[in-house]
Amino acid sequence: MTDEITPQDFRNLRELLETRARRAPDRTFLVSEADGRRWAYRDFDNAVNRAANMLAARGVGKGDVVSLLLPNGAEYVIAYFACFKLGALAGPVNSLLKTEEIAYVVGNSEARTMLVATEFLPSVEAARNELPLLEELIVFDDESVTAEFASEPATSWADREHRKDDEAIIIYTSGTTGKPKGCLLTHGNLVANARQIAMWLNFTSADRLLTVMPLFHMNAVSVTTASALYAGGSTVVSPRFSASKHWQIISDYQVTSFGSVATMLSMLLAKYPEGAPEGLKTDQLRFAMCGSAPVPAAVMRRFEETFNCPVVEGYGLSESTCRSTFNPPDERRAGSCGRAIGNEMKVVDEDDHEVADGTPGEIVLRGENIFKGYFKNPEATARAFRGGWFHTGDVGYRDEDGFFYIVDRKSDMIIRGGENIYPREIDELLYKHPSVAVAATVGVPDELYGEEVAAFVVLKEGATATEEELINYCRARLADFKCPKTIRLVADVPKGPTGKVLKRELARAFGTKSG
Repeated sequence: MTDEITPQDFRNLRELLETRARRAPDRTFLVSEADGRRWAYRDFDNAVNRAANMLAARGVGKGDVVSLLLPNGAEYVIAYFACFKLGALAGPVNSLLKTEEIAYVVGNSEARTMLVATEFLPSVEAARNELPLLEELIVFDDESVTAEFASEPATSWADREHRKDDEAIIIYTSGTTGKPKGCLLTHGNLVANARQIAMWLNFTSADRLLTVMPLFHMNAVSVTTASALYAGGSTVVSPRFSASKHWQIISDYQVTSFGSVATMLSMLLAKYPEGAPEGLKTDQLRFAMCGSAPVPAAVMRRFEETFNCPVVEGYGLSESTCRSTFNPPDERRAGSCGRAIGNEMKVVDEDDHEVADGTPGEIVLRGENIFKGYFKNPEATARAFRGGWFHTGDVGYRDEDGFFYIVDRKSDMIIRGGENIYPREIDELLYKHPSVAVAATVGVPDELYGEEVAAFVVLKEGATATEEELINYCRARLADFKCPKTIRLVADVPKGPTGKVLKRELARAFGTKSG
């Protein structure tokens, strides 16, 4: 790279973007796959300034939360960086959520301003009565919203200083106990993780990454957007993953790497069992990045053989900004999530003592990419950071060469196609149904999604309800990806000595008849 950047150059994302705009103003940074629009670094910086000026004119200042409910697209990226410029917190909202879920996430974050796409307006309007703090609802479909504003920073924020520990994003992650919690990620967290990813994977200004993962997840923000910016490369943002269009996009835009989950790789194999369509240019593709859930070894092997495209697996959480590990691109190990890419990482026992290599225990993390804490939840923050290390709740081990392997989860979390689902949320909803006496939701193996959601229900004495009725009840109140695909009515569920439902026994028994 002719415009190499050293880590100490940056305290925040504003400095990172503005440095890129000065050093390579005419180099392409952002491409909209939906309509072909392109922004060079200088043009993108100007678009971000206009959006920031628009928000400032509506009273958004440093430390304020701006909720973002937008489809994948260039406007989403512009909205993020407008918040970063102002020192406001971007609050991405999962667009798959239903009205009650949206109301909780936006309300809990105490957002006064929301950028929303027209297609999501009905859901937000339905939630307005539950959002007394929400003052400004701005339809943000395209750049015309900010066209009247100058491309130079307004005096109200032009000289505002951002520190590394200033909060940049509040993103909600479900917990095993109760409602989702807001993770507070700082400018320092995001810059650090972008640097860690870009340097580990040797990204340069020649790299063009495909952002097809949803921008309401940190994967898309950190792995294929911020790391591209850090490297001085570019990103192509696509509205959604499409197996039938994927290889055409790779060819048309000369993509060198893309983010994915195991489900996407399986879908591409199912669509193109003989390899990418003939006549497309895919030689420039370096590798696919994959995370969220382990890729089955057979799927990885078939994908690499079929498409001549290595798969680089990694591991991380929203609390670690995104990635904590990646396999080295030239030394990948099937079944491993790789080595730590810059943060400290170890495996501990129940007493938080480090265990020997090869011994399973809880994975704990420490480093500059680890989040600041949970929003207005000091108890949860203290529990997570006991002993000065962030406790992931994931069980794994490290081998003698420093490669980590995830073998289990301490929590009951289900990972369906890359989406984290916490059974307690579904259980609590089912318990609200007048006919339900006991509810127990588990993850069961699924060839396409990795895991699928299944629930076991015991009805109240004398009550009636069908499996279909209960599934429809969930569909009306939960995001579709969270809804049980199967609900089994049973006479009882297995319990331990203390009365706790033994969900692992239920999961093992799923393939057998019970009642």
